[in-house]
Amino acid sequence: MRHGQPKLVATDKMSALDMKDWIEHYDRSEITNHPVPEASLQLAATATVIVSSNAPRALTSVRALGLKPALVDTLFCEAQLPYGHWKLPRLSPFTWAFILRVLWLCGYSRRVESVGTARMRASTAAQRLQSLAREGPVLLLGHGFMNRMIAKQLVADGWIRQKSNGSRYWSATVYHYGGV
Repeated sequence: MRHGQPKLVATDKMSALDMKDWIEHYDRSEITNHPVPEASLQLAATATVIVSSNAPRALTSVRALGLKPALVDTLFCEAQLPYGHWKLPRLSPFTWAFILRVLWLCGYSRRVESVGTARMRASTAAQRLQSLAREGPVLLLGHGFMNRMIAKQLVADGWIRQKSNGSRYWSATVYHYGGV
């Protein structure tokens, strides 16, 4: 499950260099006080094991669901976003986030983990979740991009996507093991 909507102050256009501070603020943000969707509450109630990244937006999402995590680990944190060193052009932080993610996927990692390192972390995270699934249904409160990377590894390991309700805040995808 992806975390709830982060509390972010609307900001003006900024440079790629300014994104360093914006990313740090985003990484420290908790979630808004909007109500948790009923579907998310119902799905969370079916979990036996609750897992979360250690990002404040994930941990406050767990609390908003009325749950306590059995495991909190940086392993499940979002794939880091690089920032640029240039001052022009000035764009919205969300436009920069998109551009910088595309650049990251193309190999630009500027002082953050590379795509390859993030993929290895996602593989380790998938193995950890599979191990925890022996205890019963697992709910991971994580992040959009890393959740997709973990999901790709789960599918490669024989897990089947049962249902998905998108990629927005509070969205979730359910997998079951299809192997023997």
